[in-house]
Amino acid sequence: MADSDRQSHERRGRQAELIAAIWLIAKGYRLIGRRVRTPVGEIDLLMRRRDALVFVEVKARRTLDSGVAALHPRQQRRCEAAARWLATRHGWPGAVLRHDAVVIRPWALPAHLVAVWRDG
Repeated sequence: MADSDRQSHERRGRQAELIAAIWLIAKGYRLIGRRVRTPVGEIDLLMRRRDALVFVEVKARRTLDSGVAALHPRQQRRCEAAARWLATRHGWPGAVLRHDAVVIRPWALPAHLVAVWRDG
């Protein structure tokens, strides 16, 4: 992949994450962090809503189906490992851990998929 393509994908990914964060904040979520890096993986958005700590994967795709298809099992395992690492390191023992996804599509409202997968 050429550097200009990589930069374009990076820019589009950051824009999608910003749109997803704004969308979730408007729905009552509180932003804890963006692009949270851990030794075992990265979380696109870390949000909190009531007693739930929500780990959000953001996908910018042309269709909802292609966004859902982009949530690969390998990526799922990496997100789950990062979520467990964060939860144990930062003292959220009573929090409900949830994995959501937001698919950003052109000319459509963001699609928020609640509890898109379960740990383990």
